Amino acid sequence: MALVTDQPPAAPAPPRGRTAARGRKLTPYWLLLPGILWLLVFFAAPLVYQASTSVQTGSLEEGFDVTWHFATYWDALTEYYPQFLRSVAYAATATALCLALGYPLAYLIAFKAGRWRNVLMILVIAPFFTSFLIRTLAWKTILSDGGPVVSALASLHVLDVTNALGVTEGHRVLATPLAVVCGLTYNFLPFMILPLYTSLERIDPRLHEAAGDLYARPLTTFRKVTFPLSMPGVVAGTLLTFIPATGDYINAELLGSTDQKMIGNVIQSQFLRVLDYPTAAALSFILMAAILAMVTVYIRKSGTEDLV
Repeated sequence: MALVTDQPPAAPAPPRGRTAARGRKLTPYWLLLPGILWLLVFFAAPLVYQASTSVQTGSLEEGFDVTWHFATYWDALTEYYPQFLRSVAYAATATALCLALGYPLAYLIAFKAGRWRNVLMILVIAPFFTSFLIRTLAWKTILSDGGPVVSALASLHVLDVTNALGVTEGHRVLATPLAVVCGLTYNFLPFMILPLYTSLERIDPRLHEAAGDLYARPLTTFRKVTFPLSMPGVVAGTLLTFIPATGDYINAELLGSTDQKMIGNVIQSQFLRVLDYPTAAALSFILMAAILAMVTVYIRKSGTEDLV
């Protein structure tokens, strides 16, 4: 006799191929999950907290309360706009110097170094193995009053020119804008060279040969072939140099004086000395917004929107 049951028949199992395809679609998201969590915990959450801090009022003794006091932004901007302008000017000057110094070196490593390429790349990266603070302190010795560098500049009458430009004072280089810009240029130069080298190294040398076959001079080849093809490296290098240089405060603190303070020094002072957290947070957001606006315009003008 056949056994009769009331249970419905089991649903057919999904095809194994469909399950595997679904797993493959979800794999990229699982791989992105650690990075997303990291950004949420260490970037998004602090950003929200800083935004809340910037609209608070009160004092350290009485406590701070969120009162949506947006006037803090205007007060901070009107009081510290000279430091903002100084930071942009110093960072732009240092970025231009890094590009002028880094492009020939990156070109040399990419096309002319030969078997010395790895050695030169190690020399470019070597400063990263030393503390940023120690490297900046070393410049205090290099630019010290009466040192060989300052004496050579004075004997060559270079200081007369820099004094006329207002970037040095008398026979001193330390505690002047020139010292701060030199420190910024040295510390961020590798950030310019590495993207430039990567971009130049990808250029096919046969393009240079083709330009020569078409009777193009070396300068014309560089202007029409090499530089346009290296523009992604130029844009990436300038951004990697300009953005951190704008918010830097170590170089101005160690190599400059009170007349060379940058906006990073003001934010650091407001956070750690004055303990005016709302003003410090507002200055941080103003700086971030200003840099974002300048970077957006720069990328669009340079025609490299694919970098973002």
